[in-house]
Amino acid sequence: MRRYLRFVPLALLLAVVLELVVFVGVGRAIGFGSAVLLAFAASLLGLVLLRREGMRAWRGFRASVESRQPPGRQVTDGLVGLLGALLLAAPGLVSGAVGLLLLVPPVRRLARAGVQRATERRVSSMVAGDLFGPRTVRVRRGDPQPPAAADEPVVLDGAQAIEGEIVEPRQG
Repeated sequence: MRRYLRFVPLALLLAVVLELVVFVGVGRAIGFGSAVLLAFAASLLGLVLLRREGMRAWRGFRASVESRQPPGRQVTDGLVGLLGALLLAAPGLVSGAVGLLLLVPPVRRLARAGVQRATERRVSSMVAGDLFGPRTVRVRRGDPQPPAAADEPVVLDGAQAIEGEIVEPRQG
């Protein structure tokens, strides 16, 4: 089991406490009935958007598969949209605000890029290429950096390794 999973119950408890504190604060500011209506309206909007975002994600995935393009971008965009709609549908003002933010296009692009980077770090480069398409690699020539434990450069299959960085192609 991963170490960070042990903090999930604590994070959920803190999220519930934060939701209650914000609800009480908003209830005092605009009235309890108005706060309940606001939370209910946000949840209703989230439920409507959940279906729309789900259908949008499915259509994007199918279109990329039919055009024989890597589906990763459409899948991550769909996941971010579904997460935003799900958070908006969840009862609570804070989760609703975060969900609404995830549906705003600039924030959605940032979240999608973060999900894509996290996915690329966790899967092999071959799987990442299948999901997100080929990568452009920029190679800087120079002296190979020796490993920290040895004085010799890294050698892979009889050839010296060269240092490089992956440069993401710009996506409209």
